[in-house]
Amino acid sequence: MSIPLADRVIQLAYDPGISPKGGGLPGLSVLKNVVNSINMFGIIAVVGALAVSFGVWAWGHHTGGHQAEANGKKGVLVSAGAALGLGAANGIVAFFSGLGSQVH
Repeated sequence: MSIPLADRVIQLAYDPGISPKGGGLPGLSVLKNVVNSINMFGIIAVVGALAVSFGVWAWGHHTGGHQAEANGKKGVLVSAGAALGLGAANGIVAFFSGLGSQVH
């Protein structure tokens, strides 16, 4: 027996009443510290990758190694993109979380 379309739409539109709220579980502050530490580790790793990429780019340019120069340029762009993503992670999540909360 099939369910009428109107009943299916009502079932899809049901609001379970769930929203993010801090303080409900123990260990939230520990989890925040762990995530902050992972983010800081990532930023430090990106600084190292950026320095190495600039070095490869310069070495390839001065020795005439076109492939090394191209790889250095790619490394610089990837490192810069990773730094942008790590730095903007909070803002990106907040933006899409706010956007998702507007869906009714």
